[in-house]
Amino acid sequence: MVEIATRVYNHKWKIDPIVRSLIDTDFYKLLMCQSVFRNKPDTIVRFSLINRTSSVRLAELIDEGELREQLDHIRTLRLSRGESTFLRGNTFYGKRQMFRPDFMEWFENLRMPPYHLEKRDGQYELTFEGKWPEVMLWEIPALAVLMELRSRAVLATLGRFELQVLYARAMTKLWEKIERLKRIERLKIADFGTRRRHSFLWQDWCVQAMIEGLGDAFTGTSNCLIAMRREVEAIGTNAHELPMVYSALVRTDEELARAPYQVLADWHEEHDGNLRIILPDTYGTEGFLQRAPDWLSKWTGIRIDSGDPAKGAETAIRWWESHGEDPRKKLVIFSDGLDVEKIEELHRQFHNRVKVSFGWGTMFTNDFRGLVRDDALAPFSLVCKAVAANGRPTVKLSDNPLKAMGPADQIERYKRVFGVGEQVAYEVKV
Repeated sequence: MVEIATRVYNHKWKIDPIVRSLIDTDFYKLLMCQSVFRNKPDTIVRFSLINRTSSVRLAELIDEGELREQLDHIRTLRLSRGESTFLRGNTFYGKRQMFRPDFMEWFENLRMPPYHLEKRDGQYELTFEGKWPEVMLWEIPALAVLMELRSRAVLATLGRFELQVLYARAMTKLWEKIERLKRIERLKIADFGTRRRHSFLWQDWCVQAMIEGLGDAFTGTSNCLIAMRREVEAIGTNAHELPMVYSALVRTDEELARAPYQVLADWHEEHDGNLRIILPDTYGTEGFLQRAPDWLSKWTGIRIDSGDPAKGAETAIRWWESHGEDPRKKLVIFSDGLDVEKIEELHRQFHNRVKVSFGWGTMFTNDFRGLVRDDALAPFSLVCKAVAANGRPTVKLSDNPLKAMGPADQIERYKRVFGVGEQVAYEVKV
C-alpha cells in the first residue's frame, strides 16, 4: 500500500501524473462512448468547465503551466496492452465482450483531442470541441486534474509531519464512516468518486479500505483503472449528457419531447440486465415518467441524482405500481450528494420497499473538511458539461433548479415542452 504522506512530501507529486491512463475514468463514460460511437459519431460537441463554487478561484490557486503540463500529458496517453485486454475480455455485469471490436479498435488508436484554456475573472475557462466520441472522454480526467491540482496547491504549504497527521486524520475519518456503514444490513454501495477526488492515490486507498471494511456490501468502483487493479466490479450506466445532446440536435417541440426516450431506445438495443437503469431527472422526473413508454417500466431500475431523493424514490415506486410492476424487484440507486447520515436514512426508509443501492461520491473520496487551516481542502462543486451540439445549445433542467443550465430562453422552452412547473430549490451538494 502506498504511503501517501511520504510520497507527497518527498516528491511534491512530480513523479505522479494526475491521470495515468485513459481508463482512469468512470465506466459509464466508456459505455456511453460506445453508444455514441455507434449512433452519432460525427456530431460536433463542445464541453466546458463550470465552477459552481465561484468562491474557489481556481486560476489564483493553480499555476497555468502545471495545468497545461497535466492536460498535455493526458494527450500522450494510449491504451496499454493490459488495459485493452481487460476491456476486451473481462466480464462486466455478467456480460462478456461488453465492448465491441470496432469500438475497441477505435479506442486503442485514440489520441485525446486538443483543448482550449484561458483565464477569466479568477477562473479557468477550459473547453473541448470536436467529434462527440472523442471530446466526451475529456470530462472525467479534466475534472480530476483540476481537483487534484487544487489539493496539491494546498498540500505544498504543509511540512512532513503536518502531512502525516493530515492523512492520518483523513484515514480515521473515512474508517469511522465505514464502521457505521458496516452496521447497515444488506447494504449495497459503490464508489462514484472519481470526478471530484482528492487525488488518484487517495481514491485508490479509499477503495481498498472499502474492500476490507465492507466486504460484499461494497459492489465496486466507477473507476475503470482501479477496478482493474483491485479486481472489483466496474460500475456505471449512463448520464445526463446523452439526453442533453440528443435534445439539442432536434428542431421541433415534438421531436424534443421524444428525444430523451430515443436515447434509451438506442441504449436498449445495446444493453440488458443491470445496465438498463433510467436516469429520469434531466428534464424533470415526474413528467419523464408520466410520458414514458410502457417498455421502460420493465427496465431494472432508476438512478436518482437531483432534488429530494426520497421524493424521487416515491415517484418511481408509484410509477412502477401503476404499470403493474413489483417495486420490490426494482433497483433504486441514490447518487446525489451522499454521506453516511443520508445513506443510513434512505436505507431505513426504502430497503424493504425496493432494492436499494448507493453511489458514494465526493464525501467518500474527498472529505478533508476541517482538517487544514481555513478549511482550504473542503470539496467544491466543479463540473464539465456538454454545452453545445452542432452549434446548438444544450439544456438541463434537473429536479433542482439550481442545477439547471442553458440559455434562459431555451430553459423556458424546455420547461414548456416537458411540462415543468414551479420547482423547489435544494442546496447543491458536492
